[in-house]
Amino acid sequence: MKKRDILTPIGITLGFVMIILAIMSNSGTDGFLSFIDFAGILIVIGGVTGSMFITFKLEQIKLTGKIINETLYKNDIRLSELIRLFVRLAERARREGILALENELDDIDDPFIRKGILLVVDGIEPEVIKDIMEAEITAMEERHYKGRVILEKAGDYAPAWGMIGTLIGLVLMLNQLSNPENLGPAMAVALLTTLYGTVLANLVFHPMASKLEAKTEEEVFTRQIIIEGIIGVQSGQNPRILEEKLSAFLSEEDMAKEKENEVEEFSGETFNEA
Repeated sequence: MKKRDILTPIGITLGFVMIILAIMSNSGTDGFLSFIDFAGILIVIGGVTGSMFITFKLEQIKLTGKIINETLYKNDIRLSELIRLFVRLAERARREGILALENELDDIDDPFIRKGILLVVDGIEPEVIKDIMEAEITAMEERHYKGRVILEKAGDYAPAWGMIGTLIGLVLMLNQLSNPENLGPAMAVALLTTLYGTVLANLVFHPMASKLEAKTEEEVFTRQIIIEGIIGVQSGQNPRILEEKLSAFLSEEDMAKEKENEVEEFSGETFNEA
């Protein structure tokens, strides 16, 4: 299940607002307008777009919107709930047998967990199940990398095209040495394209790519826990032992929250009984 991650748009907006305020605090509104140069924007945006068309296939370019949209969402996975799920599955498997797990599939939304349970129900050996599920993790990492590299490349190209714009501006400026009134616009192109390219790379493209990389690492970590849970259920481990084993993946903060929840549940049950 995914939740809206507002930090990405907030971060980008905050960055641009701080830059604008810093400019306006020293130059005012009129001075801020001097930081907007249409030619510089064309050079950076056009150059980056052209480079992306050369670097990637059309099918990959079409996915850019979807990839950017992924930075606006986060996976809402609570490891403590995941552990409780596998404890419940282990208890049912020991009580009713492995085949009874098939009845649990309707209550599980995660396709990775569903696939693991189906492999268990089919009687596949633990080593084979682990190999199959780890192969799927590897394939997922590769898919995520192919998407993330689009933003990484855009972040690499943007400063380079900013520098190209600077060289163009310097050439224009040198050609206008005999006309001092034209030196200003040429210098603006020379400096502003570097500014545009650097801001886009370090405020938009590279941070988005880093967020996607962090999401991939989080998902891989979660899937490793799922594999351990699936293997534990398949091998008939004691539910309490399996719980202790999977709890090793929890951070101290997660474990503290889990203990608080247990205390609250126990207090609620005691109150209801009374």
